[in-house]
Amino acid sequence: MEWNIFSRSCPSRTSLAQIANKWTAMIVISLVPGPARFGELHTRIEGISKKVLTDTLRSLERDGMLIRDDGRYALTELGRTLEEPLKALQVWAESHIEDVLDNRDRYDSAADEAILAGIPRAS
Repeated sequence: MEWNIFSRSCPSRTSLAQIANKWTAMIVISLVPGPARFGELHTRIEGISKKVLTDTLRSLERDGMLIRDDGRYALTELGRTLEEPLKALQVWAESHIEDVLDNRDRYDSAADEAILAGIPRAS
């Protein structure tokens, strides 16, 4: 069978959604150096609630991306296949944030000017 993420009914779409989730990416990246306990992950990943961390860990475990052994979470062989692409996204995000912030400022300034001038913004 051929899988197609663009098909509404394709299960690979839910897999992509899981991987593209920001908390999934942060959890996987934080587990690359080695296993960690729940509290360690919660401390490392600032801003994640305990509920979201729990739900995301369970989902990753269900999908076979990580295992929980003796209270520590570790990436499985399948989970380790995400290391390279997610680390690449981390590097991209950290190295391009200044460009992104500059572009946001320009966009927002242009939008503000248009509002003040009474020009409707194209959708």
